[in-house]
Amino acid sequence: MQSKPQVLAWLTCDAVHLDPATGKHTILGVFSNIRARQFPVTHPHMVWFLTLSDVPAGEHKLRLSMGLDPGSPQQLIERPFQSQSPLQRINLINEIRHLTFPAAGDYSIIIEVDDEPLLATSIGVGS
Repeated sequence: MQSKPQVLAWLTCDAVHLDPATGKHTILGVFSNIRARQFPVTHPHMVWFLTLSDVPAGEHKLRLSMGLDPGSPQQLIERPFQSQSPLQRINLINEIRHLTFPAAGDYSIIIEVDDEPLLATSIGVGS
């Protein structure tokens, strides 16, 4: 039986530096909420850093969606990625630019691999 991919890490941050010599990731400016005085507000740049394991070998599709209503999130990212083996830890750096939040609240974030939801989390936006 094939296991379901597992989320090992999920971070919202300002940037991720990948050291070309060592392959190490340096995570910069981790945050879990966004402050704003008025709405709508547009966040200039953030990174959603994701580490997966137990992903079967082959080509896969990552989808990241977000919304105030968890029942109807808006797709923000859809991208292919490769897995060499279920034992591989796969780090995916997802840059989000000019993301607009129309109102204050807790925005649901849905992470899917191959149309299978793996994680539902949220980011708070408000004063």
